[in-house]
This record gives sequence, structure tokens and C-alpha cells, in this order.
Amino acid sequence: MIDITTENFETEVVLASQTVPVLVDFWAPWCGPCKSLSPVLEKLETEMDGRFVLAKINSDEQQELSQAFGIRSIPTCVLMVGGKPVDGFMGALTEGKLREFLAKHLPSDEELQAEDTAQAAQEHLQSGDVHTALEHLAQALHTDPANDDVRFDFVKLAISAGLLDQAAAALAPAMARIPVALRFEALQQFLNAMEFVLNDPRGKLPPTEFDKLIAANKRDFEARFGKARVLMATSQWEAALDELLEIIMRDKTWDAQAPRKTFVAILELLTPPKPKKAVADNKTAGGIELAGLATVEQDEQSAMISAYRRRLSMALN
Repeated sequence: MIDITTENFETEVVLASQTVPVLVDFWAPWCGPCKSLSPVLEKLETEMDGRFVLAKINSDEQQELSQAFGIRSIPTCVLMVGGKPVDGFMGALTEGKLREFLAKHLPSDEELQAEDTAQAAQEHLQSGDVHTALEHLAQALHTDPANDDVRFDFVKLAISAGLLDQAAAALAPAMARIPVALRFEALQQFLNAMEFVLNDPRGKLPPTEFDKLIAANKRDFEARFGKARVLMATSQWEAALDELLEIIMRDKTWDAQAPRKTFVAILELLTPPKPKKAVADNKTAGGIELAGLATVEQDEQSAMISAYRRRLSMALN
């Protein structure tokens, strides 16, 4: 349990809710229902051991926060997730009703276990142990099949490791959805490129052999596309993008727009994930100004991705 003021609201509520749900309890010392609700909330916070954080705001002392959230009666509880309110209730609910309310939003045992396993996988990957990282991600996906972040990480790593059958099997459920999420479509294009390199005779050719074919015929799109896929397999992303762009500029619709789809897939695969503690702007959903949230400068990869997005847009117009 944390006592919240305007001074620590940003850190203990907005930023903290990026990683764990924060239940904000607006109360006052004179409020009878508040006195009956508070010990139940504290009991559940302890019992649930980190699944949510209880943040208490004395509405008499912190009127700016109360006004920002539009509090009209107390007790009022607001659940914050990702820096924004997602649900809430007024009045002193029974313990059973509180459990029902929390169960709608808090991660299950399986989800928590999967998150811990996935975190362990990332640690192994950072140390260079790809095999163990894959084992952990596979375990996490088995524990929590609905976790798309884990599914994405497992498929991407499996493709990179050449385990294409495992990657295809894990990717299939995501590709069966309508619409297909862009990041999974990107993985499908990555998988297609790796299958070309491993299974198609042309995939064994070095880029220089493709260059000879292209020099003889600038519109040999099969050669250009094959070369791009070979470059993808060896993580020569910019060179692959350049080759794909050459096809797109000459024929936007060739092969059912496969070059454009592959181009977009590479950009998606290279785009770093959003930081878990990122905040979109300098205001919370309650309208409170937040200080000290500096804009992160683009790194070289982000700048490269932006440049290629502009080039694709120009080629398509």
C-alpha cells in the first residue's frame, strides 16, 4: 500500500501502472464506508502478492488529484493500467465483489508464470544461449497460449535459428485470425524467405550470382526477389530493402505485391518494441500535467526505419 500525493503520483501510479495494475483508492478520514473498504483492499493486495498495487489518495488533502479524476463521492476506486484508468467502482464492495472486479483485469497464475519464464528466456538470449531461450519461450507459450508477445518472440527466434517447422506450427494460430496482426504477417514473410533459402535451389546462390542475372535484365524480378530473401537470411536488412524497393518502383503489383509485403515485414521486424514504461504524452487520462518526461531521441536504427518508410511511400505514390 502506498500513500499518493501530487508529488509521487507520476512515479507511483502512472509509471508503475505500466508494469503492474495500480488500484487507486480515493478516501477520507471521516468516511465510514472507506473504513470498511480499506482493510479488505489491503488484505487482497497482500494475498495476491504483487498482482496489483494499492495506492491510497486522501481526497481531502489531495483535492487536485480528486478533481482531475472527477471524484464526486467516496470511496471511489480507479484501476490504472498502462498509465490510464481502465475500470473503477464507487462504494464499499464486499470482498466477493472485489475479487470479481480484480479477476477481470489481473493476470492469472498461468499468465504470471509465462511472463517469468519469458523473462528468463530473454536473459538466456542476451547471454547467447539461444537453445535454452527457445526452450523457455516454448514453455511459456505452452503455459499461456494466448500470450501473443511470447508467441511472437518464440516464432521470430525459431526462424532465426532455422527451426522452421516449429516456427510454422507456432505461427499458424496467429495467421488463422482475421485480421492478421501486422507483426505476425511480418513473421510469415520472414519464414517464407528462410524457407526459400533452405529449400529452393536458387536460395543457395550467393548474391553475386543474382547480380549477374540482374545486370543482364534489370526487370528480372525473380532474381531481385531471390537476392532480397538471401540477404534477409543473413540479416543484411538494408541491402534487402534496397533490392525490394527496386522491384516496387518498377512494378508495384508484381507477384501479388510480395516485394511490398516483404519490405513492410522487414521494417516491422526491425522496429524495436515499445518500452514497457513509456508514457504517450505529458498528461495522464485524468488530465494531470506530468513533469520530466523527455522525448527519447531516435537511435540509428529508428532513423533508418523512418527513412525507408518514406522511400516506400514515395515509390507507391
